[in-house]
Amino acid sequence: MRTAVVFFATNARDRILNITRSLARGIESQGHQVDIIDGNHDVNAKLTMYQYIALGTEPLSNFSGKVPDKVGHYLNSSGMVAGKRCFAFVTKNVFGAAKALTRLMKSMEKEGMFLKYSTILNSPQEAEEIGKHLHIK
Repeated sequence: MRTAVVFFATNARDRILNITRSLARGIESQGHQVDIIDGNHDVNAKLTMYQYIALGTEPLSNFSGKVPDKVGHYLNSSGMVAGKRCFAFVTKNVFGAAKALTRLMKSMEKEGMFLKYSTILNSPQEAEEIGKHLHIK
């Protein structure tokens, strides 16, 4: 199954990139084809051809729980994403991670995406384990 792991980095690009790569490794261990897409740089990448989409970001600040505006703009212009099964994740932050996850999920649901699972990820090891156990089919 074709899977896209899309991430949006604002402050700690290396941290979320490592978590994204680990998540992709975990999903690949199930036998799926995975493409990693940087939502900030690959603005013309279309998500129409993917059957499963994992989308992640980091909170913009420690307290507000805001997510980048680019997430909504990217999903709006990334092709047919309505009805796609998906997974939402944010990186752990001091206080705003839960609010950021809620806002990310609302952005995804606004585009008609079908959320199967969501979580706050602390480390690349945790991301890989979750990738190994995601129910993608």
